Amino acid sequence: MGWSADDIPDQTGRTAVITGGNGGIGYHTALALARHGARVLLACRNEARGKAAAERIGAAAPGSRVAYRHLDLADLSTVRAFAAGYDADRLDLLVNNAGVMALPYGRTADGFETQFGVNHLGHFALTGLLLPRLLRTPGARVVTVSSGLHVLATIDPTDPNGERRYRRWVAYARSKSANLLFTHELARRLTAAGAPVTAAAAHPGYADTGLAVAGVRMEGRRTAERVVRAAGRIVAQPAAAGALPTLYAATAPGVAQDAFFGPRIATLRGAPAPSPRAPWTVNDAAGERLWDLSEELTGVRPQLPAVR
Repeated sequence: MGWSADDIPDQTGRTAVITGGNGGIGYHTALALARHGARVLLACRNEARGKAAAERIGAAAPGSRVAYRHLDLADLSTVRAFAAGYDADRLDLLVNNAGVMALPYGRTADGFETQFGVNHLGHFALTGLLLPRLLRTPGARVVTVSSGLHVLATIDPTDPNGERRYRRWVAYARSKSANLLFTHELARRLTAAGAPVTAAAAHPGYADTGLAVAGVRMEGRRTAERVVRAAGRIVAQPAAAGALPTLYAATAPGVAQDAFFGPRIATLRGAPAPSPRAPWTVNDAAGERLWDLSEELTGVRPQLPAVR
């Protein structure tokens, strides 16, 4: 059978922030944590959907504490506002889950290519700004959601915004490689600092989340949208199953620094297991370059001692 949501340890007294917790694997991550006693904050762009998701989780998990907070990863001013307004004394779990996939070329409010800006830079800034709370919470974890498709492309630090040539799937893969390389570098720095925080990553395999539909819908490709939706219904595993690697990374005992989990069966479906990753996502020099670039672009400088 393998590990399931029933194996999640008691989360009573823990506080979790989940980006994009209003739908897909983020919603099921939030629901499972709430059912096991965690206080959950849904950090979402859309207020109506965020509040509706909080109400659904409250109904499904009576007595749980779930709330919506505004956060738009495509606008760093809202990331700063979210962090400034975070009022809990502790933060046990930050799940960097929200993301976009294979969109037509666009830019965030701060001028970054949308996929790199939302999937990586927004989460880098959020993690950096919330790091003081994480560091004050022994046993805290940062779990960043990547994708098995990260293997399609490594990061180009000389052209992070895809200005020379934009290919939407390559840009997506680069942003997901950035998620893993960020996790690697964060884990390295936490270890060097002797900090009581674990940085890990996960991916959902092929899960029916609707994420892949957004790009073709924006381009008005109705036939392609129908095909993608049908594939999601027929081939993909349910979103609740896709959330299991994230939940494992977030709650299972003994998760190591820089661990990466995905579905066990061909990395596409099934119970969580350690997942293979591209070699460029564990390259120390590349991780340091990405960290420095991310600090420069976002203006956020996470307060950790330099790697020794």
